[in-house]
Amino acid sequence: MKKLRIFVTIAVTALSLLALSAPQAEAKRHPSTPQDSVPFTLNASVLDSGQQVVSLTLDTGRLPVRASSLSKGTFSVHAKGTNPLPGAEPVYGTFDADRTVTGVHLDRRGRIVIELEHGYNVAGASTFAWGTGMDAMGRNVMLDLTYTVTQNQPIQLRNGASVTFSSFTQGHVVDPEVDAFGYGSAAGLNYRLYTPRGWGKRPLIVWLHGGGEGGWAQAQDNDLPLIANRGALGFATPKAQSIFGGAYVLAPQATDYWLNDPAMGYSAKLKTLIDAVVKKHHIDTSRIYVVGASNGGYMTPRLVVDNPGFFAAEVPICPVVTFGGATMLTDAELASVKTPTWVVQAKSDDTVPFLSNGQHIADTVPGSLLSAYDDVTWAGVTYPTHWSWIYVARNAPTTDKGQHIWQWMAKQSLKHGHHKHR
Repeated sequence: MKKLRIFVTIAVTALSLLALSAPQAEAKRHPSTPQDSVPFTLNASVLDSGQQVVSLTLDTGRLPVRASSLSKGTFSVHAKGTNPLPGAEPVYGTFDADRTVTGVHLDRRGRIVIELEHGYNVAGASTFAWGTGMDAMGRNVMLDLTYTVTQNQPIQLRNGASVTFSSFTQGHVVDPEVDAFGYGSAAGLNYRLYTPRGWGKRPLIVWLHGGGEGGWAQAQDNDLPLIANRGALGFATPKAQSIFGGAYVLAPQATDYWLNDPAMGYSAKLKTLIDAVVKKHHIDTSRIYVVGASNGGYMTPRLVVDNPGFFAAEVPICPVVTFGGATMLTDAELASVKTPTWVVQAKSDDTVPFLSNGQHIADTVPGSLLSAYDDVTWAGVTYPTHWSWIYVARNAPTTDKGQHIWQWMAKQSLKHGHHKHR
């Protein structure tokens, strides 16, 4: 990740070189020498619940480390995540916690990898938190991360010597999926763009984030639309890329929130941004798809209504029709949509009521498909009921005939202004 909030930390080993433990008695035959400070990276991955640090890589590739000398007890890891933005306070999800080490091994380059417990609600694992202050107005906030590594036991080398490192120096957060997206800006909006491999014109998938990933006064950080969930990343996976035959994935960021479109003119700005991306890249204009969740679930049909015949398909997820007592999408607008539409939402959604929003869109847009789930449960984990974007990111929704949503999207195409497939 190119935008970082990482501080450098140095942790001294828990071992005293004067102690006469059994491992050190062995080291007396092959004297243990404290090595220079070892740099380490924070390896992150975006889970269904958002980005977490899942392991650390110590840059020890120049040392002939004996893999059998490594165990879960070799190192301890402590993590601290603090809020760097005063205007976001109070912030929920900061931490000062020990991370559970689940394993230690050598990678192909001979570097030591410390595996960390991770998953939904694992303390100290996340790279972001939730800000509720007046400035943030309910936003995800990237945390300043400080990781401390402590060595508890000497490491044996293949030549028989043992090593105790003097200290460890924290480096960057590395997330290959996120880092595969380039940066750009157009029409006053920042965006991230995944570019597929190969040649020839490819489809474009536009992902519109939820309210928590928008920018605000102190933070226009367009990492957030990629790291808060797998909405955009799912379409950049090898599986999705195979289904779409290679696809560009565009993730713009609102400067506040998409539902503020009447004041900010986001629909027009997004169309200008999409046109700029299309002009710059080899994109098949008959296969441009728009997918969005929550706030983005409103902006998805908004874009379709404002640009008839432009999009090959739309997927509004836990979408918003009414907001703050105002009707954001009228029945006449929804009834005018001819774009193939697939709505996804949990019937138990406790943030955006299902009947007046997702169900209403499905009932009003002619020929719509609807996947209405009882709750949001995936891989045995039950998440908040608003998080139905998880299903789309995992290609879970299916038609009555068993066709999955990515395959359905990939078959939609425009031909001379009309839809080729339904």
